[in-house]
Amino acid sequence: MAKIPQKWLVLISVLLGTFTVILNNSMLNPGIPHLMDVFNADAVSTGWVITIFMVTMGMTMPLTGYLGDKFGKKNLYLFGMILFLLGSLLGSLSWNLSSLIFFRGLQGVGGGFIMPLSMAFIFEVFPRKERGMATGVWGIAAMMAPTIGPTLGGFIIELGTWQWLFLCNIPTGLLGLTFSVMYLKPTARTANITFDRSGFLTVTFGVGAILLALGRISELAHLQDPLNIALLLGGLVSLFVFVKIENRKEQPLLDLSIFKIKAYTISVWVSIISSIGLFGGIFLLPLLVQNVYGYGAIMTGLVFLPSALLTGVFMTVGGRILDRKGPSGVVTFGLLFSTVGTVFLGFINMETGLWVLFLLNAIRGIGMGLSTMPATTSGMNAIPERFISRGSAMNNVLRQMSSALGIVFMSVYFEVRRAQVMAANGMAVEEASLQAITEGFLVISFFMLISIPAGWLLGKEVKKQEEREHAAS
Repeated sequence: MAKIPQKWLVLISVLLGTFTVILNNSMLNPGIPHLMDVFNADAVSTGWVITIFMVTMGMTMPLTGYLGDKFGKKNLYLFGMILFLLGSLLGSLSWNLSSLIFFRGLQGVGGGFIMPLSMAFIFEVFPRKERGMATGVWGIAAMMAPTIGPTLGGFIIELGTWQWLFLCNIPTGLLGLTFSVMYLKPTARTANITFDRSGFLTVTFGVGAILLALGRISELAHLQDPLNIALLLGGLVSLFVFVKIENRKEQPLLDLSIFKIKAYTISVWVSIISSIGLFGGIFLLPLLVQNVYGYGAIMTGLVFLPSALLTGVFMTVGGRILDRKGPSGVVTFGLLFSTVGTVFLGFINMETGLWVLFLLNAIRGIGMGLSTMPATTSGMNAIPERFISRGSAMNNVLRQMSSALGIVFMSVYFEVRRAQVMAANGMAVEEASLQAITEGFLVISFFMLISIPAGWLLGKEVKKQEEREHAAS
């Protein structure tokens, strides 16, 4: 390890942590039906295994900026890794569904510390002109894990026992923890920092309530549930109050002034659209492969494999282009590729060959790789260095919420539209499902299409800021 530069050892450390967190969460999705049988529980109760992780992770993320300044970023990151590993070990020993849900919540808290701080560490050790390449490598974990996780989870459920869904985190998690102890540099603690209690209460309730509601919604009837309506409205009101509070605080929990920096705001928009597109596809493609074409879970995983590999490759390529040429071209072309792949998925039919799905999903993967992390890196580069951990936390919270929104929107649209088509045209279930799925892809592609100019606008804002900085120096 002595010959490897320190900055790359830091990158490896946080990549291992990030990959472990995201892979674990995506592996559990195909295991829900099996866990229903194991614990003799219904789908709603067992769904909390997924929901609680999303909620606790989203509620924890806004705290990372304050706690990282108060106790040191390295100490907080190591604490998050230990919490996640502890939750994994205890999760494998769960004696009933309630204990399993509690330990998943513990994992979520740990993950909420790990994800935002990972990017903060990368930005501390890599100079601005190398951050695109570095975040491209780190982003491989963030983008590939959701696509290969369901396949790996399916194999574990079929060939092993559910406990291995948790135990398989421990080797990579321990390796990540060891690397982090050895190679992450301690950061200075900020003196005289005050805790924004009112901001904490409002953002925690707001984010938690919205994520909880989204996690409870998978069909149209759930949108009419008074509890879900109350959670959504209460969460939105709480976030509105949070914004008002933060704008008056001298030491806010999350400094919202960073949204005045146009490059950061545009990059967040690209992240939101990319998350909706990615997770909308993760929801719709398995339905297409299994419910329409009649293939099994293994073939579904294979359909995602080219996309995952190309996302990883082109994320690194996109990072290098960003460092050399700026974001205009790479982000714009990435969004264009993602849009094209998604649009053509909206025009497939019952006779479409499986190879077409491989090709179109691969094109989407290239687009995601070229656009997502270069946009995020450009936005983070645009904000002051002292706000990096808070900016990363904000980006991650919004990405988490938009991912959940993408899945909820597609699940409700699929259910409602399929029922409408079957009632109106007397179609078979497979044909009605196909029409609902293809229309869902067209809806996603519309939002991607109108976002393509964001790449050019991002490049324009980055260039303006660089000119201002050059003039000031």
